[in-house]
Amino acid sequence: MHAYLADLLAARAPDLPPTLPGGARLSVAGEGLLLIEPAVPALDLFLSCGIHGNETAPVELVDRLLADLLDGRLGAGARLLLAFGNPPALRCGERYLDDDLNRLFGKPAEQTGEGPAAQRSRELERAATAFFAQSGSRPRLHYDLHTAIRGSAIEKFAIYPFPHEAPFDLVEIARLAACGIEAVLLQSKPSPTFSYFTRRHGGAHGFTLELGRARPFGDNGSVDLSALEAELRRLVTGELRRHQVAPPQLFTVSREIIKTSEDFRLHLADSVENFTALPQGSLLAEDGEQRWVVTEEDARIVFPNPKVKPGLRAGLVVVPVRH
Repeated sequence: MHAYLADLLAARAPDLPPTLPGGARLSVAGEGLLLIEPAVPALDLFLSCGIHGNETAPVELVDRLLADLLDGRLGAGARLLLAFGNPPALRCGERYLDDDLNRLFGKPAEQTGEGPAAQRSRELERAATAFFAQSGSRPRLHYDLHTAIRGSAIEKFAIYPFPHEAPFDLVEIARLAACGIEAVLLQSKPSPTFSYFTRRHGGAHGFTLELGRARPFGDNGSVDLSALEAELRRLVTGELRRHQVAPPQLFTVSREIIKTSEDFRLHLADSVENFTALPQGSLLAEDGEQRWVVTEEDARIVFPNPKVKPGLRAGLVVVPVRH
């Protein structure tokens, strides 16, 4: 853990230089928000992590990149926004303290309320919007880095937000594969996540990356993020490669399972992993009189979580893309 992250976790004001060794300007855009601006950037790159406070592997990765930028071991050729998303939750090692931050983006205040997470979501929205508003014609990328609550049959996967009128970008999917991403979920509707927000409101290629299982700080040695780190280092220096690699597995979201009451029951073991196969015809969940039966062929479950608040997603049923 390096000085900036140590200061953030201790709620201390960071001691940062106004310029990096290579000459890029460095400014603080808010708590856990750092803006790095070289004189002639090749692209605009937004890296967010710690949106959930117990997801530490991405935080450690971004901390390494920042330390190397500060020490001059890594040069900034991209205009760069770094966000450590949820500092209070990071300090406690909890997923969230009042509300799930990654279910609040793009929602009006009458839906989110005025709690700390809602206020932070709006602060992050403003920072991202202001960042991409200055992009001009430069390429725009946003990687929102996460780890999952539970294990996964496919360890590293990405969620590609619904692109509306644009097609899914095969060049960016290939970049995800080069990052070590083994599967990509192609979403078919809007969502209240940070990567969807930047996709829709910032014009960025935004992705949510799930990078293994959530573990405490210092306990992330078992997940191999070397391919992702290598690509992020290239992007930070301004190198935007077109990768010729085998594509990851592609899935589409068939259904969202929305918990509507405290009567909700998910008929899966607590230990079930992401991408576990669901037998066709089996009863997946119940909520009062509502029943979810698996009708899809080759269906899998992703993000099963019966403990969410009513009104939130308790799981996704996904199916492979047929080529």
